[in-house]
Parts: sequence; C-alpha cells; structure tokens
Amino acid sequence: MKQLLLFICMFIATHLFAQPPTEKYPIDSASVEHAGVPKGEILKFTFTQSKIFPGTSREYWIYIPKQYKPEQPACVYVNQDGIQWKAPTVFDNLIYKKEMPVTIGVFITPGKVLADSGSNALDRFNRSFEYDGLGDAYARFLLTEILPEVEKQKTSDGRVIRLSKNGNDRAIGGSSSGAVCAFTAAWEHPEAFSRVFSAIGTYTGLRGADRYPILVRKYEPKPIRIFMQDGANDNNIYAGDWWKANESMERALTFAGYEVNHVWGEGGHNGNHGTAVFPDAMRWLWKDWPKAVVKGNSKNQFLSTLLITGEDWELVGQDYKFTEGVAANAAGEIYYQDIPVSKTYTIGLDGKPVALNIDSKRASGTSFGPDGKRYTVAGGTKQILSYDKNEKETVVADSINGNDLLVAANGNIYVTSPDGTTRPSKLYLIRPNGEKLVVDEGIKFANGLTLSPDQTQLYVTESATHWIWIYKIKADGTLTYKQRYGWLHTADTDYNAWSDGLKIDTAGRVFVATKIGVQIMDQLGRVNAILPIPPSNNQVSNVYFGDADFNILYITAGDKVFKRKLKTRGVNYFDKPIKPVNPRL
Repeated sequence: MKQLLLFICMFIATHLFAQPPTEKYPIDSASVEHAGVPKGEILKFTFTQSKIFPGTSREYWIYIPKQYKPEQPACVYVNQDGIQWKAPTVFDNLIYKKEMPVTIGVFITPGKVLADSGSNALDRFNRSFEYDGLGDAYARFLLTEILPEVEKQKTSDGRVIRLSKNGNDRAIGGSSSGAVCAFTAAWEHPEAFSRVFSAIGTYTGLRGADRYPILVRKYEPKPIRIFMQDGANDNNIYAGDWWKANESMERALTFAGYEVNHVWGEGGHNGNHGTAVFPDAMRWLWKDWPKAVVKGNSKNQFLSTLLITGEDWELVGQDYKFTEGVAANAAGEIYYQDIPVSKTYTIGLDGKPVALNIDSKRASGTSFGPDGKRYTVAGGTKQILSYDKNEKETVVADSINGNDLLVAANGNIYVTSPDGTTRPSKLYLIRPNGEKLVVDEGIKFANGLTLSPDQTQLYVTESATHWIWIYKIKADGTLTYKQRYGWLHTADTDYNAWSDGLKIDTAGRVFVATKIGVQIMDQLGRVNAILPIPPSNNQVSNVYFGDADFNILYITAGDKVFKRKLKTRGVNYFDKPIKPVNPRL
C-alpha cells in the first residue's frame, strides 16, 4: 500500500505539477556587439495610410547597415511583430563577416484600429486577422504599401533607401502567428519573397493555417527556402498542437521537395530558442547568395508523373479582355475565344495567335465534333453555332442561354446553362437530329463539363460551391445517378472554388480550372495535385490539351493564354471512347 501511495505521489509531482524545462541556449557570437564592427542605423516611423487594412495604425523600424550604398539596391529582410532576435546586432556582425549580403531590415508591428481619443474603449487589435489567415492580403500590404513607404525615407546622413525587387534578394520571418504570416507571404508571392524564417510557427487552426501541410503536399513546389524552429513544450490548446503542427509542416515541406532546415528543442511558446538560432538561420537562408532559390522535386506521384523537368508555363498571348472556350481539333490546333470583343483565335504554325475573320457573337464554350466542325455557345445571340473548315456558320439550336458545351463521339451535345449563383441551372442535351432536352436542373451555376475517357460519365462543375458533380450517361443520352463527386480546395477569402472549365486525360485524371489554379483530381474525385498559374488579371477559366500529341495543356486566364507540356495525353470527345486504367482505391 505504501508503495502504491508513493507511486501516486511521484506521478502527481512529475505530471500534474511538472514545470517545463529551463531553457538555456548557447549564445552565438553574432548576437553580441563587437568592437570594430560597423553599426547600422535604426529609424522608427508610424504608418496610418493603409488601404488594404483601412483605419489601422502601426509602427515600423528600418535597419540600414553601415555598408549600404544607394547605387546598389539592398537585399531585404521583413520581420513581423517589430524588432526581434537581436536582429540589428546579428545583421551588423553577419554583414561585416560577409555571411549575409548587405540587407535592409524592415520590422513591423501588427495594425491596431485606435479607439477615439478620450473614450473609454479598447483598440481593435488586428494581429490575428493580418497574420493567421491565408491569402495574399498581407503580402500585398507589404509589397504595395509598406515597402514603397520605406523607400520614401532617407538615412540620417541623407542616403536614399533603395530595396531590391527581386524575390531572391528578399527574406521574411516572424514568430508564432508572425511566422505563419511570413510563410504565407512567400507562399502567395514566391517571386517577391524566397527565404523564410519561422519560429514557433502557428500552423494550426486559428484561421486556417492547419491546411498548409496538405496544400504543400499537393501544390507544385515553389522556389522557397525555409528555416523552422520549435520546441516540444510549445502550445497545445484549442486550436491545435504547435509542436506536432510544426513537425507536420516540416515533413510536408520535405516531401514536397522544398529546401527546409529545422532546429527542434524542448522549449515553450517563447522567443528564447528562436533568438539563439537566428544567426545560424540567417547564415543558412542566405547561403550561396546570389545563387537563386529554385523549385524542388516533389514526391507527390501525380506531380512526378505529369511534370517535365525544365518545362514550365509559357505565354501564348496576352492583352485580351477575357479569354475562354479553349479547344483543339483533330490535328491538335488550338482555338479560343475573347468573349467581350467577339473574337475567336487560333494558334498559327509559328505558335502565335491569329484572330479569325468572324464575329463570334460573344462565344464562350467551344468543342469540336466528330464531323470536324467547331461548335460554340454564342452568348450574344443565345444560340449553339457550328463552323465548318471554311468558317461557314450554321445555327444548331436557338434560345439557349448557354455557357459551355461539349460534343460527344456519338454527336450528342451537352450544354450548361447557369442562371446566377443562387438559382438552379439547366443542363441541355441536343441530339444529332436537333431535338433539345433539359436533362438536369438544380446545380448552382453549372459551368464547365467533360466526359470520362469511355464517355459513360459526365462531369459538371458547380462554380458557386467547391463540388464537381457526376452523372451516368444512359444509352439515349439522358443522365442518371447524379451525385457530388469531386471535392475542390477553396481560397481562404472565397466562399467557393469557382471551378470553371475542366478536361480529362487518358489516365482518367480530371484537370479543373479554379481560382487557386488547375486542380487535378483522380478518378475517385480526390484532388491529388494543384498547378498554380502565372500572374494574369483573372483566374484560369478553361483548359484543354492540344498540339499533335495532345500533351500540351493550354489554359485561358483573363487577359492571357498559357501553355505547358506534360507527360500525359488529353482525351478528345470526337475520338472513339477508350477505357481508362482502374483507379487506385
């Protein structure tokens, strides 16, 4: 009995009243001021003119190293939550020893909406809103407001401040929510920030950052290098386990081929360990600069199967109003629409777009039939039109307020007809004899559509949600067994994925145009991979495989059209149906 009581007392003492271990870390020489090392200057300012976070006020500091010369734009380090890590001293020492480039530091506090003067009221604290959420608002705040404001300032000896605009010359970091904020800025704009310092990062469920380990695994890798620090006694609260979340994030980054380094310890949710490792983190993040940080190779099987080393997105054309309706004929020649100006383009033999001498009547959806004709949805006249090889126009169907269409190998035409995001859409079947039927109603903004390789299943995007619907096609062309099938990722600030056009390859993979890029589903409706697209003034709206081997993925995206070669072959509706391989369950 005495032994049992002794065991219970020891258990209580060691588990219920246990204190986290005392944190004591070696001090890096770079964290200590040294005689003879030139000291940089620190300037302090207040910023109150944000349009992205209106009404906020915040302080920021600029560190300018003694070695900075205005003739050469400086590298940049941005830190959230103001000055941390003894950063100015660390920068003095590392720049002096040439262990990092000449770098201007920008240290920013989160915004506050100040209470009225003299009122018995509390300020609104914007830290979680600005730092914890996904999306590019904070990155845009830095790129379009804070960094241009920094460049308006001068040093005390009159030097103008010039910052490099090259993402390879920019690092960003922070602690806790500031760390996930730093990662988000680089994730959203890797062309602007390529090096990340993350200490006790909040990759947890405060505002959605718990999704990052999955997104990192699915996205095509981005050119980001990241140094992570955390401790086993970090927070474990309602929003998640910080320690396990950081481990999961590090494993995801490693899986996805990122250049990632980490230091794990026993510490809690504080800056002690981060301060101790900060000099080494800077050495590692800036190693081999100015050599560029590059994309890694992901272990994601979809990505490794599809992507070709050295092949990236190429610009096909630009300066359009709004592109849509990309499709290929039997020769692999690509056609697409610029809807607002009623123009149809084709890709010439020299690879350059050529406008056809026709009025497309605000055509959107485009598909080639087994008869070799090009079929379009003419939004301006609410018709389905066909064009022969001489561009002779024929009316196929009238009084259809359509959006997209496809023509199956048996000549059946399926057309989506949305009526806003809240009212039910219609799906039409137009048979070869001209008979027009409504074969489904109810989807909220039915948009793109595609067929399975064997042409027995019809996929339809529901733009107002994050779902792809699927139907079985009956022998007479009508539809049955309707169900939600594909589940798509949505951006943090959106209520829907706004899935648009979609196409399928011979392996049964479904390529879906969405707000966050091209999401690629397997045959079971699971998104396995995501291809981000280059900058344009709108999201990717449609996709199609073209060229002679139908292995070039063409996408329309607002004012631009891009293409990319992949290790696959797209399915053409006008070809004989084929049976794809069995799915991996």
